[in-house]
Amino acid sequence: MKMQKRQFRIGELANRLEVERFVVRFWEKEFGIKSTRSTGRQRFYEERDLEKFIMIKSLLYEKGFTIAGAKKQLKSKFSQVMIASQKTTMETANVTEVVKTPVNKELEQLKNKHKEEVKELSAKIMTLQKELVKVRDLL
Repeated sequence: MKMQKRQFRIGELANRLEVERFVVRFWEKEFGIKSTRSTGRQRFYEERDLEKFIMIKSLLYEKGFTIAGAKKQLKSKFSQVMIASQKTTMETANVTEVVKTPVNKELEQLKNKHKEEVKELSAKIMTLQKELVKVRDLL
C-alpha cells in the first residue's frame, strides 16, 4: 500500500512553524528549498520540507545561529537527519500496517455479520407481509 504524501500550502506551513509567510519565502530562498508549484503558481511543501524548516527555525531562533552558521550546520547534519527521518517514516508505515490489518479483518467480519442479519430480517419481513395479505384477504 502506497502512503500519500502530505502537502502544505505556504500559509499552512507558516502556521505550523508559527512564523510569517515572508519568513518561509526568505528561508526557502536562502536555504535553497525547492517548493513545488501548482498551475496557479501556488507553493506546495512536503513533509520533508516542513522538517527542514523546523530545523532551520530551531537553529536560528532557539540556538542563535546566523544564516551562514545555520547553513553550515545544516550541511553537516542534513544527511544524518534525512536518514533518521526516512527510517522513522518507514517504521511508522510498518506500525500502521500492523495495526490496520487486524482492524480491517474485524471490520470485514462485522460487515459480513450485518449482511447476514439483514438477509434474515428481510426474509422475516417478507413472511410477515405474506401473512398480512392472507389476513387482509380473510377480512
